[in-house]
Amino acid sequence: MPKTSARLLALLSLLQTRRDWSGTVLADRLDVSLRTVRRDVDRLRELGYPIAAVKGPDGGYRLGAGTELPPLLFDDEQAVALTVALRIAATTPGDGLAEPAERALNTIRQVMPSRLRHRVDALRVTAVGRPVTRPPTPVDGDVLLTISAAVHAREILRFDYGGEAADEPPRRVEPHHVILRDGRWYLIAWDLGRDDWRTFRADRITPRTPNGPRFAPRVLPGGDVAAFVTSAFRGSGDTSGDWPCQGTVILDLPAATVALYTRDGLVEEAGPHRCRLTLGSWSWPSLAAAFAGYDADIEVVGPGELTDAFEHLARRFNRTTAGHGTKTTRRHNPPTRAGEERAIRRTPVDE
Repeated sequence: MPKTSARLLALLSLLQTRRDWSGTVLADRLDVSLRTVRRDVDRLRELGYPIAAVKGPDGGYRLGAGTELPPLLFDDEQAVALTVALRIAATTPGDGLAEPAERALNTIRQVMPSRLRHRVDALRVTAVGRPVTRPPTPVDGDVLLTISAAVHAREILRFDYGGEAADEPPRRVEPHHVILRDGRWYLIAWDLGRDDWRTFRADRITPRTPNGPRFAPRVLPGGDVAAFVTSAFRGSGDTSGDWPCQGTVILDLPAATVALYTRDGLVEEAGPHRCRLTLGSWSWPSLAAAFAGYDADIEVVGPGELTDAFEHLARRFNRTTAGHGTKTTRRHNPPTRAGEERAIRRTPVDE
């Protein structure tokens, strides 16, 4: 029979893997008697683990939640996964959780066996955010917990929203989801004052207490959080998740080259050194500018609004250069593969 300490750790590990265990199954797994299982459960209870008895023919046990956090037991895969998650959180700016995550990471690392410590120490993670003119404002962890608690309890949330006038009444919303997008936290909610769905930046929210009454949750348009968020940020005005403006052109570049630098679009072969490219954007001029960023001859396939947008940009650029004259006219030769890639790198296409 294993030593008592080793047996207790094995029992605790089993209790953490699923909700309910019968005493008989635990005894078989540990290769001990049912009486020994009962004694070991009592020992774990004395150590602070809230283990409840489950009624049934054989009796059973359930590891519940207590008033304090007792020591936890992780297998190797769980420990590595937890460490990776904490490393990512510790290097992600803007959510206010980097410092607590770093402290939690150090706490876990200290008690790791050396075989695991060497593995996780070899992992180095650096979070690189998208270039922005103003980095995300850190979010107070208590604010995130308050918002999330209101979502879970289905209680109307009242809060002051940054940027609004001081004499503005607090917002009253039915909170539905908390999301993280590009390093910034948002609340998706039904705004009772605007009678519409709204997306709020969490770093601008100052909750008021107490919360309002409970509410029956509404169905999110489209029923899918990811599609709703994508549509909201793309300004499509529906739940399709598509860009409000979409168009197709033929580029005088090979599909293989264009595909390397197209993150959100469809690239298809259209003959030797030509490809068919479909992109989307929030406006027709911005879509035309995105196609122009590939620095190649363009043939518009459709729709007509895209052709109009190219004409609009051409007039704007002509006005910009009016009066400056033309110093030289450079003969355009067909680019090589290396030249094509260099041209696109000078004008990278982003979503």
